This record gives sequence, C-alpha cells and structure tokens, in this order.
Amino acid sequence: QVQVVESGGGLVQSGGSLRLSCAASGTIFRFNIMGWYRQAPGQQRELVATITNGGTTNYADFVKGRFTISTDGGRNTVNLQMNSLKPEDTAVYYCNYNGPRVSNRWGQGTQVTVSS
Repeated sequence: QVQVVESGGGLVQSGGSLRLSCAASGTIFRFNIMGWYRQAPGQQRELVATITNGGTTNYADFVKGRFTISTDGGRNTVNLQMNSLKPEDTAVYYCNYNGPRVSNRWGQGTQVTVSS
C-alpha cells in the first residue's frame, strides 16, 4: 500500500519562503510522475507543479519563477521550494504520486498560510 506524506507547511509573511517535502513509501518502484496541487477554501484543487522520473517539470503560470519542484535522486521524494510567497498562495497543499503499479495516490495535505 503506497502512502504519501507531506511536510513543511506553516505560516509565513508575504514575500517569505517555505519548503514542502513529500515522501511516498510502500513501493519499490520509482514514481512516473509526482506533483503538488493546492486547494484554497471554496476553490477547486489546482495543479501547482509536477515532475517526471526523467526530471521534466511543469508549472502553473501563477507559480512560474517563484516555485521550484525537485526530487531526491533514487527515492520517491519530491520537494517544493516556494519563494516570494503571496497571500493568494494560502491553501492546503497536496502531494500526488503516480507509479508503474499504483496511480493517483494523495497525501493528507499540509497547510500553507501567507499573511499580508
């Protein structure tokens, strides 16, 4: 059973930085694609950034130039470095895992709050 666990959320002032981490356990297979999504109150969940096993990244327009997604080589771990945070970045951030045998596994989410 693949389990996905996020960490690193918290409260930060506008313009500050946070680093989120996500680890997928319970599988011997490296991921095909992992990503970060977020959901603000009353809003739909939206894509933030994804990364493939080969290192190809994809970002939502609203985070380009501010957020960076990366992996720890050889492990099912994905990080999201968030810089120049804005109040509108406030949301619960979720990690998503897709592997060769298991797809679309979500973590419980981690709260990010950016104060103005």
